[in-house]
Amino acid sequence: MIKLALIILGAILLTILIVWLIDKFIPTKAKPFITIALWALIAYLGFLTFNSVYGEIKFNQLKEKRYRAAIERLVDIRDSQLAHRTVTGKFTKSYDTLIKFIENGKFTLIDRRDSTVIDVEATKRYGGVTTTKEIVITDTIGFEPVKNRLFKGTDRYKQMMNVPLGKEGTKFTMNAGEIEDEKGNKIPVFEAFVKKSDILFDQDKNLVLKESQVISVEGVNGDALRVGSMDEVKTIGNWPKTYGSNE
Repeated sequence: MIKLALIILGAILLTILIVWLIDKFIPTKAKPFITIALWALIAYLGFLTFNSVYGEIKFNQLKEKRYRAAIERLVDIRDSQLAHRTVTGKFTKSYDTLIKFIENGKFTLIDRRDSTVIDVEATKRYGGVTTTKEIVITDTIGFEPVKNRLFKGTDRYKQMMNVPLGKEGTKFTMNAGEIEDEKGNKIPVFEAFVKKSDILFDQDKNLVLKESQVISVEGVNGDALRVGSMDEVKTIGNWPKTYGSNE
């Protein structure tokens, strides 16, 4: 769009030059009609220039508003998935399962304390000389509902799968599974994402295409808003910190 604005600006300057040349070399009787037509063209090109630049400004404002709303729900999905892994040891690809977990799941509250005890093996090894060692004692002291910790008693988690302000009926795609590390250990992974084209479904197609090709430290890279990954062990989002925490 900036390139287009520069082209239009060049056309305006060229038209102004033509007006000056006409004023200098065209017969007096023909000047008013040609001059009016050219000034009308200048006004039209000026309107196109303003509209192209202002249109991109409005697009960016709307984009940021919709991205922020979508990111809030991606964060809810991530926090819920991390809680699910903490309690069950794995992620889930089902929103129904995740919602039931939020409503019924509980974190185990553990108390850890250091203690000193006699090291029997070391005591024997050193001929009966009493030897001690440090250990950590853990005790279960209670349970905390997942819903209370993550959502403070609200029920917004029931809407976390729906993309806000986007194309009607659009949901975040969510996957979960396992990948193997170099030692062959299976590690749980998950991802949730939505295409930018679904968030910006009603906007200028050229601007949406340009946004889908963004590669920038200040922008959301790629063609989707995404958190997590099915290919590597990470739970961060692909948005910059200007949109909020992605960790």
